[in-house]
Amino acid sequence: MECSGPATVVFDQSLTEYDFGPAHPMSPLRIDLTMRLADELGVTGGRLRTVPAPLADENLLATVHDPAYIEAVQRAGRTLEPDLAHGLGTEDDPVFANMHHASAHIVGASVEACRQVWTGESLHSANVMGGLHHAMRASASGFCVYNDVAAGIQWLLDNGAKKIAYVDVDVHHGDGVERAFWNDPRVLTISLHETGQVLFPGTGFASDLGGRDAAGSAVNVALPPGTADAGWLRAFHAIVPDLLHGFEPEVLVTQQGCDSHIEDPLAHLMLTVDGQRATYLALHELAHDVAGGRWVAFGGGGYAVVEVVPRAWTHLLAIVGGSPLDPALETPGGWREHILERLGRVAPGRMTDGREPRYRDWREGYDPDAWLDRQVHATRMAAFPLHGLDPSVW
Repeated sequence: MECSGPATVVFDQSLTEYDFGPAHPMSPLRIDLTMRLADELGVTGGRLRTVPAPLADENLLATVHDPAYIEAVQRAGRTLEPDLAHGLGTEDDPVFANMHHASAHIVGASVEACRQVWTGESLHSANVMGGLHHAMRASASGFCVYNDVAAGIQWLLDNGAKKIAYVDVDVHHGDGVERAFWNDPRVLTISLHETGQVLFPGTGFASDLGGRDAAGSAVNVALPPGTADAGWLRAFHAIVPDLLHGFEPEVLVTQQGCDSHIEDPLAHLMLTVDGQRATYLALHELAHDVAGGRWVAFGGGGYAVVEVVPRAWTHLLAIVGGSPLDPALETPGGWREHILERLGRVAPGRMTDGREPRYRDWREGYDPDAWLDRQVHATRMAAFPLHGLDPSVW
């Protein structure tokens, strides 16, 4: 889809100060390499304008986090002492110096992306450093200290938005965002992820549908290990478009964790960059179909720091900017040389994995013997009636 609206990426180098240390999977290097690749390919600086990331103050953080937790993060970042009651100092979320400032900066960036879109300054806006979807109201979880996504959505609500849809395609269930709006019918959260039967955080099943006052506000598709492009896209298109068209949000907020890739070391799905790119294109099209083009896109997980993250999110930024990259494009020589000199590693030579992301449409039939189809069917049966949709009709 051609898109000529104004677009921004919220970024400055200080966002990479969110750093759990050299042995931690969530290396800030993945963001540096992404922005370097996007710059060298001309994705940024043209139609995609870069805007600086402000710092979220305590009042903004308190819209989604308990004041006592904010104080605990500030204290831990000064003393470097664990606070296990608040999830700080664990293997997943080790304490680091100035942790509050670095985490609040990501929240500020994500809220700025939401502000850009809601005020009309941008039609699309992205923060690839954002997407910290596991943080809870009073605790850190899963590499996430503050929940920037929840803060951004809450900001939209507080500034007049009536309906917001959130689609999370990270390999891990978007539990923190779901929990923040569990009982709020103004927010529809949809998460497609590897099943919690085998993967952190162990939640997000078809029967998890939202609180008493917001039945159907949460939708979950728990995918089997080994799901590749064809199965993933089959599930996505069987669930997401119908629900978004029925809900009619004013803004589409999405989280594009790229840890669903076959080379990611922390999970068991088997997508390629081609399949991930197809997802980003579909989300962009849906934003125009259901939300007047208003789209806020975040990063998230992704731990194949050289092989996957920079390519996947550069495609995302190109789509946000309205100029998708050719899948056959080679990666720039300067970018590859930088990786070789800095890391002693050979970077990918082209921007995708050379696959054709095809899938069998749900309308062609449901196979009850297939684990994937059973999961999709369970989600449709549980969630669609709550939105006035017939799960047997497509």
